[in-house]
Amino acid sequence: LAMADGAEIYNSTCIACHGEDGKGALPGVPDFTESAGRLSKPMDELFNNVVNGFQSPGSPMAMPAKGGNTSMSNEDVKAVLKYMKQEFSK
Repeated sequence: LAMADGAEIYNSTCIACHGEDGKGALPGVPDFTESAGRLSKPMDELFNNVVNGFQSPGSPMAMPAKGGNTSMSNEDVKAVLKYMKQEFSK
């Protein structure tokens, strides 16, 4: 089995709403580059948000479970979260 590639997963599943730069491409989508923003939350909380779906306060729509990509495994979710933290939490 191939190792989950967080960048590949982000670019195929998450980018549509969260944008290439992680700042959010749609109204109400969180800006991942904010130092005290969503990515500052504990990894287990972020994992649960992705797996189960999440509605950010003030957002007109919720992120569906696994960003709508039901084929994502738990390892895929962990890989994409690790990528997002490395890429956007600077």
